[in-house]
Amino acid sequence: MTDSEEDKYLSELSGWVVLREGTHKLQKEFKFQKYLDGVNFVRDAATIADSEDHHPDIHLFYKKVNIELHTHAVNGLSLNDFILAAKFDEIKA
Repeated sequence: MTDSEEDKYLSELSGWVVLREGTHKLQKEFKFQKYLDGVNFVRDAATIADSEDHHPDIHLFYKKVNIELHTHAVNGLSLNDFILAAKFDEIKA
């Protein structure tokens, strides 16, 4: 995927950034009122990711969760990364 294609799909998301140093990745920090809200979000995100057979890096912190998405098979970003990002946004809303 080219940088301009990444930018096009990125414009359809809210709060996500493309990290372009090395392997291109999508990244977002989700904030929560309580620690367990973040834990529950991680559980829900992991369930969705596993059903899509697409496994992001998920980092749980106190009242926040950072997610990084990329596609190992292409060593960068694919359309599936942007679709999964949108699904994560839906469960956070």
